[in-house]
Amino acid sequence: MNNFLDPAILFFVFGLFAGALRSNLEIPPQIARFLSLYLLMALGLKGGFALAKSGLTTEVAVTLGCALLLAIVVPAAGYLLLRRLVSRFDAAAIAATYGSVSAVTFITATQYLGNLGLPFGGHMAAAMALMESPAIVMAVVLANLARRREGSPDVDAHPHGLRGVLHESFTDGAQLLLLGAMAVGLVTGDAGQAAMQPFTGDLFKGMLAFFLLDMGLLAARNLGTLRGQPPTLLAYALLAPPVHAGLALLLAAACGVSAGNGALLMVLAASASYIAVPAVVRVAIPEAHPGLYFGMSLGLTFPVNILVGIPFYTGVAQRLLPP
Repeated sequence: MNNFLDPAILFFVFGLFAGALRSNLEIPPQIARFLSLYLLMALGLKGGFALAKSGLTTEVAVTLGCALLLAIVVPAAGYLLLRRLVSRFDAAAIAATYGSVSAVTFITATQYLGNLGLPFGGHMAAAMALMESPAIVMAVVLANLARRREGSPDVDAHPHGLRGVLHESFTDGAQLLLLGAMAVGLVTGDAGQAAMQPFTGDLFKGMLAFFLLDMGLLAARNLGTLRGQPPTLLAYALLAPPVHAGLALLLAAACGVSAGNGALLMVLAASASYIAVPAVVRVAIPEAHPGLYFGMSLGLTFPVNILVGIPFYTGVAQRLLPP
C-alpha cells in the first residue's frame, strides 16, 4: 500500500486514468526524451558515487556475474517456450523484449528502496546496462537461423544483420550516457556528489513523477494493441516476469547477494524493454509483429511491475536474503 502513496506512483496511476479516458493530456516527445536522459544521467551519477565509496568488492563481481547469467538464460528459455506458441520470428522478438530490461522500472525500484531505507550498491546500474544487450544479440542470431530454415536468400547480407545490431547495441546513446555518468561519479566521488546534489537529489523525485505520468499515458494508450491477441501470450506477459524474478532470487540466495541488491536483480529480471529492444527489433526482425512484443511489454508487464511487482519482489527479497 505504501507504494501507491508514493507521489511518483500516483502520477503513473493518474496517467493510466487520463489515458483510459482518452484525454488530450500529453507530454511533448522532446520533453519526454529529456526526462529519460535526465533520469539515466542522475542514476549513473548516483551509482558512480556509491561505487566510489564501496570499491570493487566480491559482492559487486558476483552480482554482475548473476546479472549476465540472467541476461542469457531468460531470453533463451523464453524463446524455447514461445516458439511453440507463435512464429520463430515473433518468439525471438518477444524473448528479446523480456530478456532485456526496463530502465524506468529499475529507476522506480531504486526510488522505492530509497524510501524504505533498504541499501543497495551503485554497481546495480552497471548490472542494468550489462543486461540490456545480450537478449538483442541472441534474438538476431535466432532470427537469422529462422531465415535459413525458411530458405530466405542473402541472409548474411541482411542490412540489419548481427554486425549492425552489435554496433547499435553497444553504442546506444542512453546506455553510453548511463555508463559515462557512472564513470564521472566514480572519478569525482564525494566532491562530485556534493556538487551535483541539487541535480541528482532534489530534482530527482519530481522528474521521475513527471516521467511516470507520461509512461502512464503511454501504457493506457497501448492497451488497445492487445485486443484479439492469443490468451497464452497475455498470460506470458503476466506470468513470465515473476518466474524470471524467481530465477533471480534463487541466484541471489545461492551467491549470498544482499536483500537490496537481490531485490533490484529480481526487478531487472522481471522487467521487459519497451524502448531499446523494440527500436532495434523492429528493424532487425521486420518479420515479427510490433503489436505483440511492444503491446505486451508496455501495455501489461510495465504497469503491473510498477504497481505490484516492485513492492512484491522487494518484500520477498527482504524476507529471504541477508540484509
